[in-house]
Amino acid sequence: MKFFNNKLSRINFLILIGILAYLYTNMSNVDGYVEAISKASPSVINISSKKNIKSRSLNGESLNELIGSGIIISNDGYIVTNLHVIEGAKIIKVELGDGQVYPASLIGFDERSDLAVIKIQPMDALRPIKPSNSSSVQIGDQVIAIGNAFGLGKTFTSGIISATGRDYGNPYLELIQTDAALNPGNSGGALINHKGNLIGMNTKIYSKTGSYAGIGFALPANKLIDIASEIIQYGSVKRSWIGDFRVKLKRFAFDNKIMIGLEILELREHGPIFDQGKIKPGSIIISINNQVASWDNLISALNNSFPGDKINFKILQGSNEEDFEIITEAYPG
Repeated sequence: MKFFNNKLSRINFLILIGILAYLYTNMSNVDGYVEAISKASPSVINISSKKNIKSRSLNGESLNELIGSGIIISNDGYIVTNLHVIEGAKIIKVELGDGQVYPASLIGFDERSDLAVIKIQPMDALRPIKPSNSSSVQIGDQVIAIGNAFGLGKTFTSGIISATGRDYGNPYLELIQTDAALNPGNSGGALINHKGNLIGMNTKIYSKTGSYAGIGFALPANKLIDIASEIIQYGSVKRSWIGDFRVKLKRFAFDNKIMIGLEILELREHGPIFDQGKIKPGSIIISINNQVASWDNLISALNNSFPGDKINFKILQGSNEEDFEIITEAYPG
């Protein structure tokens, strides 16, 4: 009986330790959320934009108001948001965390990444967000989304990184996926880590209803900063382009070996990669710049080249390996 009591005491003690550890961990997470939100919140703002739409009113048009969010990236008034938040707008207004409202002007945009840079003339220096190295994020990392959900005002939701490198088969996209709740109005808002640093800009959701369904996407901070910097400096983005196409990772048998490549699913009949019809859908990219074909290597080759640079592809078409030297062009439009 004494042995039983001692054993029971030890079990109770271990259970108590487990409960205390759990409470400590969750209290730490809560404290971390509070600190992260406090740090990043002043850098995320509400945006309202108005654009003309056709109506049956006497003058034939009316102003339709759209709501969204933005991220302050400089103390003198540069802000990034999604292009779809302000596209075609006649009026853009920015509301800061202290309630001040400023008119904003469009500096430039990048349609491919759905990013726009706007500018206000603040009376006082703003508090820009601190970006993190988004290439170091890992699946399972805790994140917080900040944005003007449904136009209700600044709202905070939490979740994890669900996936990275999401692309919809489009090699020009490289999005972070999260299960933090994103809803209409969150577009252009910030996705931050537990330190309050920017991981990405909330861009789109996957949903059959138009509201939160557990799958949201953010443009990585590294790419956001690079694109915004070019827009601020040049007014546009000098990005290389080889055509519009979609790929997927594919395992295949060749020369008595199992290999991995990128199968071309769809290829529009224009752009350098079309190469007057020599490269066709169904072909498999097996190397890129003498590196094994992979999604990361394809993205790297595109992102690290400028119009006029060469990208070398080895492509399997049927049973034949062929080498193609593709010269990039400026993104059209």
